[in-house]
Amino acid sequence: MEQELLARGFVDITDLIPDAIIDLRYFSDNNFVGERIKGYEANVALLTKEAAEALKLASDRLRSQGYLIKIYDTYRPSSAVRHFVCWAKDLSDTRMKERFYPYIDKSELFDRGFIAEKSGHSRGSTVDLTLVEISTGKELDMGCIFDYFGKRSCPSYTKNLTPEQINNREILRAAMSEFGFRPDNEEWWHFSLKNEPYPDTYFDFPITEQKD
Repeated sequence: MEQELLARGFVDITDLIPDAIIDLRYFSDNNFVGERIKGYEANVALLTKEAAEALKLASDRLRSQGYLIKIYDTYRPSSAVRHFVCWAKDLSDTRMKERFYPYIDKSELFDRGFIAEKSGHSRGSTVDLTLVEISTGKELDMGCIFDYFGKRSCPSYTKNLTPEQINNREILRAAMSEFGFRPDNEEWWHFSLKNEPYPDTYFDFPITEQKD
């Protein structure tokens, strides 16, 4: 598997950023589905080499400001996307509604763009992340949780957010933008490399443990 990844130009983030905190939410049941997602067989964050090198530069800048990066998702197998689609079509499964989409009916998730048939994550150059303060070990308060389906997730949203929450989002956005990532208009945690190497390819190999 490791040789296959190298051949495709993918790398393990921790090879470049050893102090990155890896918390892949789809490897656990701590996500909007409420169970581990297909294709996530290990808590390993994979990106294309180009995206990983750009992320290292952003991480270095953030570390100098007193923050570590905490990664929620990177490369996402297409099988995982299909898992999301099947879940979204099952309107009877609302076990995680209260936490992740309390004000949205599940039947609206496709129309409102929260679930789609394809994901840029599957191209290997998109990362979902937040920041952790080095001095305290605590995550910065970004105003809402990762994968919250609602307006509070939008980077431009300011209603009912504190100045600290708004500033925390801007710290992350500024560093990622400086080193070649394009922020998402709907999710404060979501960034894609502007010059991604596989703009038209959606990969579907599983995420597994990498051998030395």
